Amino acid sequence: MSSVNLERYLKEWQEHPMRMPRVEKVVINCCVGRSGDPLVKASKIIEKLTGQKPAIRRAKKTIRSFGIRKGEPIACMVTLRGEKAEKMLDKLFDAVGRKLKASSFDEFGNFSFGIREHIEIPGTKYDPKLGIIGFDVCVTLERPGFRVLRRKRCRKLSIPRKHRLTKEEAIAFITHKFNVEIT
Repeated sequence: MSSVNLERYLKEWQEHPMRMPRVEKVVINCCVGRSGDPLVKASKIIEKLTGQKPAIRRAKKTIRSFGIRKGEPIACMVTLRGEKAEKMLDKLFDAVGRKLKASSFDEFGNFSFGIREHIEIPGTKYDPKLGIIGFDVCVTLERPGFRVLRRKRCRKLSIPRKHRLTKEEAIAFITHKFNVEIT
């Protein structure tokens, strides 16, 4: 991203604070593929990293070749919001070397990336009893006022296109706020 675009977005965000993007939520998902001990270990690791108890996710359908039955617990996930999400996201960016691919962003400014081994996160120690896991990180960005889509009273069915985030704007925000290099 060129510095000209970044400066343009920074100027726009200063003039119109309601246009400034923010981190709505960070979802950390670890799919182990089977229930039992590996899932328990993965959920303990994620609980240590985030400080929240993970939710267990079950298989939607049976896949015989993988040995997965419908309804069997196979994954765990945690959703972080607010300041806690931003602090965790800062640590996770350190684990990937503060670099992301531009293809990780979708057209509405959300992005995802993976962590190969949880011990790459700064401040995390290896525990031989738990082992090493990898997980996915999905980040949702939005502007203030986007809540009108989800609220119960006076809900809007759609948000105008000009109030939605674009891919370029999300890249500018992440580059500015978290000092991440986009390749």
